[in-house]
Amino acid sequence: MRYGIFSDTHANIEALGSVLDAFESERIDKYVCLGDTVGYGASPNACCDRIRELSSHTVLGNHDAAVAGRMDYSYYYDAARNALDLHARQLTDENMRWLKELPYEVREGDIAFVHGAPFNIEEFEYIFSTEQAARCLEIWDDLAEVTFIGHSHLCKAFALTETEVFEVVAPKFEIRPGHRYVISVGSVGQPRDYDNRASYTIYDSAEKTFEFKRISYDIDGAAKRIFDSGVLERNFANRLFLGV
Repeated sequence: MRYGIFSDTHANIEALGSVLDAFESERIDKYVCLGDTVGYGASPNACCDRIRELSSHTVLGNHDAAVAGRMDYSYYYDAARNALDLHARQLTDENMRWLKELPYEVREGDIAFVHGAPFNIEEFEYIFSTEQAARCLEIWDDLAEVTFIGHSHLCKAFALTETEVFEVVAPKFEIRPGHRYVISVGSVGQPRDYDNRASYTIYDSAEKTFEFKRISYDIDGAAKRIFDSGVLERNFANRLFLGV
């Protein structure tokens, strides 16, 4: 099975469109979205529509949970909170129902899909360092062979034994026997690693290989939608050019 896995679209339909076009040449059998379809960007309904139609599995992200009334986001900074409030008003009834019903986690065989860390999953904790990944050792017996996460907007992979954690620093690698992996797939719509290209990933469960991929998209168009909204924070557009 070849999985096309992506996350953190954040209402950026230009980035999502480029990623989905790129996936078409990759012989994908099943698409999985790791959450945060909404928030920050200017096209929440268009992104929900495409992901809802395409993905076999979509898990709940923290921005999805906020818009759907499933978490308290009063502590978010003003601009992020205003974007979530706007998206809650803009979403169609169908898309709102979809967000309200999304699961926190999906497991398929020896693979797990979740938005944040696989421990305390309703808290949406981050994993972007070996120290944070080491907390997964506490749930070793429940940890899937490969866990795919989003949330950090960074492309990061960690290999775990029962006692140690190592960062995997390769764009493509094999899943090694006796190890468990936590893989952060980056962001489609708002990368934060100083690479402004959209992130997407491929996992081949038969060959046990994983690969990070990037693709350029129409950042000008995505930014213009944000600027033209007259409501969304202009920095949500400016940061797209920088990849931060």
